[in-house]
Amino acid sequence: MILSGLEIKKHINKGIVIEDFCESRLNPNSYNLRLYNELVVYTDPQLDMKKDHSTKTITIPKEGLLITPGILYLGRTVEYTKTDKFIPMLEGRSSVGRLGLYIHVTAGFGDVGFEGYWTLELQCIQPIVIYPFVEVCQIYYHTICGDYTPYNKGKYQANKGIQPSMLYKDFGKI
Repeated sequence: MILSGLEIKKHINKGIVIEDFCESRLNPNSYNLRLYNELVVYTDPQLDMKKDHSTKTITIPKEGLLITPGILYLGRTVEYTKTDKFIPMLEGRSSVGRLGLYIHVTAGFGDVGFEGYWTLELQCIQPIVIYPFVEVCQIYYHTICGDYTPYNKGKYQANKGIQPSMLYKDFGKI
């Protein structure tokens, strides 16, 4: 079951943490999150799942930044979130999607116990100017049924910034 906006508000600091919570960003069944003013792009011309890749950081100026198709831009939310009893999910806002900007490619699913900033996987259909601190996505929460082990030791847990892929760490387990 998805929590309503009023239910999200009721659980702020009681099972759901959103820093800094602002009631004006609360929706009927979600909460809008904003894009931070930095992006990370891979500098290697070819990516390999088994390797850690070099990146560079780009600052999004308040005047905006033109991004182009064919490049994966990693961003993050301004807001830090944490939940220990709900399943967090992330989706792009429809107004952003209607401009051809994808906010996440595959990583919209969170785990109970996740805490940190959400890394966003931005791609665009055509060139688009983006701005820092714009509400680009929304978080919503599902209830969970049954016993569970919270996500508290994962490679992306308690992150402080934009997280490039760490899939290469999984190859040591195979």
